[in-house]
Amino acid sequence: MKKTLKTLALTMTALSLLTGCSAPTAETQSGSAESSSASIQTAEGDTSYIIGIGQYAEHGSLDNCREGFLQGLAEAGIVEGENLTVIYENSQADNSTANQIIDNFISQDADLICAIATPMAQAAYSGARKENIPVIYTAVTDPVAAALADESGAPVGEITGTSDKLPVREQLEMIRALLPDAKSIGILYSTGEVNSESTLAEYKELAPEYGFEIVEGPVTSTADIPLAADNILEKADCLSNLTDNTVVNSLPVILDKAAKKNIPVFGSEIEQVKIGCLASMGLDYIKLGQQTGQMAAKILKGEAKASEMNYEIIEEASFYANAAVADTLGITIPEDMTASAAEIFTEITQ
Repeated sequence: MKKTLKTLALTMTALSLLTGCSAPTAETQSGSAESSSASIQTAEGDTSYIIGIGQYAEHGSLDNCREGFLQGLAEAGIVEGENLTVIYENSQADNSTANQIIDNFISQDADLICAIATPMAQAAYSGARKENIPVIYTAVTDPVAAALADESGAPVGEITGTSDKLPVREQLEMIRALLPDAKSIGILYSTGEVNSESTLAEYKELAPEYGFEIVEGPVTSTADIPLAADNILEKADCLSNLTDNTVVNSLPVILDKAAKKNIPVFGSEIEQVKIGCLASMGLDYIKLGQQTGQMAAKILKGEAKASEMNYEIIEEASFYANAAVADTLGITIPEDMTASAAEIFTEITQ
């Protein structure tokens, strides 16, 4: 990973040429993949790095992961534009494009690949292990179910990262406190995302303790969302959203349909509450990304191998609520919850 000025110049030239042709390749699959890179200059003998960041979909929580990841690297002295070149691409929730993105990172001689969300992490491990390129992931709810770690949390190869496992019990407690008379919770989820299925299973296991029935709304693609939302809103007293990429991409559609029926929707993180979910016992994805960046820095600096680092879970979950949504729904947020909230939003952002 150490490159002299001469080697780096050659690499940057090749990088420029390759990056210029990578985006159209991805676009042939998704029509909207993104690609960007930043060139750097370092003094001869300095250590510099190339990281490929592959993001599965474009929404607030994953964007925050990416932002936090770069912050975590910077805190460890690895700064984009100084000693770090970043190649960023977004597959726009297309699995075949995700595979192409990983191949592109490999062809550009990335020192490390950061995979954001479960499908991208699976694509990264499948492709990068052939070239022995370390992978670090973030926003992977269940690394074990995704076959990225064993039951002890140990990596299955040169891959590790952070999990955004939802605090399901705390979420159920919050929903019961805000909706004392509710009997059923609807959950839309993608059958193609193992993280969603494992979280749904936990909801179904714990829900009876709080007097709830879980109403399932399986989907296979974004096109299924409108009809699935209509169906589940006829059966459930409220909805609780997961970190499911397919569903989150269509959250504005779901929120609009729920609002017309005066049915509250609970989010799984701060960005979902900002755009119209009533509340969430959610994660801070900036912090999750920072934690991931700090792990990546250890790998890049040779302080540890990815295969030696168990995946990590962010421990903190905070209460977020949207007062504007609560007013519209006629729901009063108890004073003790308001007092302990990490943040109460007073408007709905688009």
